[in-house]
Amino acid sequence: MATFTKIRDDETPSITINPDHKIAKINDNIYGGFTEHMGRCIYGGIYDPGNPLSDENGFRKDVIEAFKELNVPVVRYPGGNFVATYHWLDGVGPKEQRPKRPELAWLGVESNQFGTDEFLKWCEVVGTEPYFCLNFGTGTLDEALGWLEYCNSDLDTHYANLRRKNGREKPYNVKYWALGNECWGPWQVEQFTKEDYAKRAYQWAKAMKLLDPSIILVLCGETGFSSWDYYVLKECVKFDVHGLGGDRTKSLIDMHSIHLYTADKKHIVNATAPRAAERAIQMTSALIDLARIENNVPPTVPRQTICFDEWNVWDPVRAPGEQGAEEKYTLSDALAVAVFLNAFIRQAAVMGMANIAQSLNVISPLLTTPSSLVKQTTFYPLLLYSRYMRGHTLALNVSCPEYEGPTNPRWIRGVIETPFLDCSATISEGKEGGKGGGWVSLAVVNVHESKDFSVSINGVGNGVGGAKEGDVEVETYTVTGASVDVVNTEKEERVGIEEGRWDGRGEFVFRRHSLTVLRWKA
Repeated sequence: MATFTKIRDDETPSITINPDHKIAKINDNIYGGFTEHMGRCIYGGIYDPGNPLSDENGFRKDVIEAFKELNVPVVRYPGGNFVATYHWLDGVGPKEQRPKRPELAWLGVESNQFGTDEFLKWCEVVGTEPYFCLNFGTGTLDEALGWLEYCNSDLDTHYANLRRKNGREKPYNVKYWALGNECWGPWQVEQFTKEDYAKRAYQWAKAMKLLDPSIILVLCGETGFSSWDYYVLKECVKFDVHGLGGDRTKSLIDMHSIHLYTADKKHIVNATAPRAAERAIQMTSALIDLARIENNVPPTVPRQTICFDEWNVWDPVRAPGEQGAEEKYTLSDALAVAVFLNAFIRQAAVMGMANIAQSLNVISPLLTTPSSLVKQTTFYPLLLYSRYMRGHTLALNVSCPEYEGPTNPRWIRGVIETPFLDCSATISEGKEGGKGGGWVSLAVVNVHESKDFSVSINGVGNGVGGAKEGDVEVETYTVTGASVDVVNTEKEERVGIEEGRWDGRGEFVFRRHSLTVLRWKA
């Protein structure tokens, strides 16, 4: 939870934080990734056989190291829009026997040289969990059940034995499964009405959990602020005595997915656009509560959480999807990414997962070339947050001036604030379950293009009210650049992380167009 107090431009901003005020445990899965058979994400990206930078499996080693550096906990696959015509059986077994298929989402040809076993082996190498999305376009329930059996069953049955025949004895135990992708969209192969989707999703969910009750199922939502979200939640978030054998501690639906991309040519509008994501999370959370109330879901059934499984800065005109969507990200975009991440941390109580779309080459913080890996500007906020902003979210109050100009989307103005200083705070686990130790981390995005803010920070050191000399040493990590338009290239990295120290006394200056993470021992 964070509160905002608007002040005049001539007043001194302040941030007040108390390490005892824990709000919620942060699910590490908010730092999840996404890989889709789109552009160069898979082929020429994570899978590049024959390249000197690839290992014996054809996996790019520099990409693996970058994923490990980001400590990505979960990766969504294989789409995205791609999944609506994807048949998993095309991508297993001997590669020379795998068929090439027309790919209708991004208008290409899918070779199927990289499929289920390759992806799951890559996940094991990286040290991440897989999250599969089911084909709700041209797919069938039998096909979905076969995929689940292939991945998770240890029985002497057809698809489990096919997995063994293909070289994998033990089950993969894929935990996360999405009930389709953006089924509401007119760009989808077999777009659904909300009524038709809800009926199918509920029936598929029952069948999937009969085969493997341990899996986590994700309902296909829209933006979190649409009639689709309300309707499918109302129809699918309910207690089913038949679907789970009357177990009052489980639910067919575990998470609700929402998607949002933001972008604008003007920096301040671009950097504040992810405020829409926070409002979307709040509205989705309320719709989940409404569905549970109206359907009399017992309180013993765990509350459904939100899976923000596509989010990023993306301008489809600037980087068309059918051309590979290879955005060149600016510092402004990096600050927008940080504002997204702040929202996920502030709303940790209702967040089950978030997946930046995508993790490589396609609207991504990472770009491969035949001989190198480029870390775009947006890589560095992800790195700082993944490295330091874990544990529990902390309550804070920020008092600062507010940006009051146009927003994109327009509806931001009037439904949620747009402070010049966008903040979140966490405390890491210390000894004895978090008591008597840990680190406090404060992330502050100054979205103002031309103004530094000198801020009084209350709560650094031994208690609220500021630190005295010698009380605390604060680590500082800053992401900024010469202007909001700078980008990183293969030849020159203009945006990175500047490390420093602060003694915790007086006011701290948050530089114009910057992200700063302050860390100190609790």
